[in-house]
Amino acid sequence: MTTQDFPGNLACIIFTLGCNFNCDYCYNRDLVESKAPEINKEEIFSYLEKRKNMIDGVVISGGEPTIWDDLIPFIEELREYGFKIKLDTNGYRPEVLKEIVDKKLVDYIAMDIKAIFNKYFKVINTKIDTNKILESIEIIKKSKIDHEFRTTIIKGIHTIEDLDKMANLVDGDSYYLQNFRMEDTVRNKKMEGFTEEELKNIKEYFKEKSNVTVRYV
Repeated sequence: MTTQDFPGNLACIIFTLGCNFNCDYCYNRDLVESKAPEINKEEIFSYLEKRKNMIDGVVISGGEPTIWDDLIPFIEELREYGFKIKLDTNGYRPEVLKEIVDKKLVDYIAMDIKAIFNKYFKVINTKIDTNKILESIEIIKKSKIDHEFRTTIIKGIHTIEDLDKMANLVDGDSYYLQNFRMEDTVRNKKMEGFTEEELKNIKEYFKEKSNVTVRYV
């Protein structure tokens, strides 16, 4: 259950296994490596049935939900219960996002932008076509669905100049900078978040861009 992950709504989170990225800073390593215990669909719907008058919505996160071919039928089933739906995604399957948007299956989309494009591999450890990231950004921006873009910021990887370019990429849409924090599940123990003072400097830098919000200051 969460009051933070779906703006304005009390929700539960459903985590999906597996991911098409391999980020060193991922908190959900067991999910990415498909080591977390599986919960069958019947258990999920039984849980939701008992709480349908208590919660407003469901967040689908991961891992990366869009890698699963049955994601869209699953969302359609959730819709039958009357829940609002939020989708968390890394944006690397724009064709899935487009179908979800075209069918108006979700009420909110949060997309992670990992880095400026010439640093994407440094963050995700996977070779990708960054045009797919651009395509997903445009699909979401034009969707008329509530949404946000966000970046987990890491000292030594993200510079203020990088973040400025990424803010320009979303062109005025809501963009959140989330400071990295170390957890036991993070693979690369050398990674660091920014200090409180550094975060204040980043916040000051972006004070003229009302769409940019620094979280965890």
